[in-house]
Amino acid sequence: MSQWEEFAARHSEGDVVSGHVVQIVPFGAFVEIEGVHGLLVEHELPSEGATVTVRIAQIDHDKQRFSLTTA
Repeated sequence: MSQWEEFAARHSEGDVVSGHVVQIVPFGAFVEIEGVHGLLVEHELPSEGATVTVRIAQIDHDKQRFSLTTA
């Protein structure tokens, strides 16, 4: 089982989790949580390397990705 599959099996939409900001991009920030990256799209972004608490907004099992919002 891949890291993404393990993550998706343990978590559901609405869960609050902590992670580290690994990259800031023009449309948001990628946050690493348990070895996988999710996209945080917010107006005020934390700095790269920051630890953040976020809520899982959506899990897309087909595309193996998830989106985040601030908790």
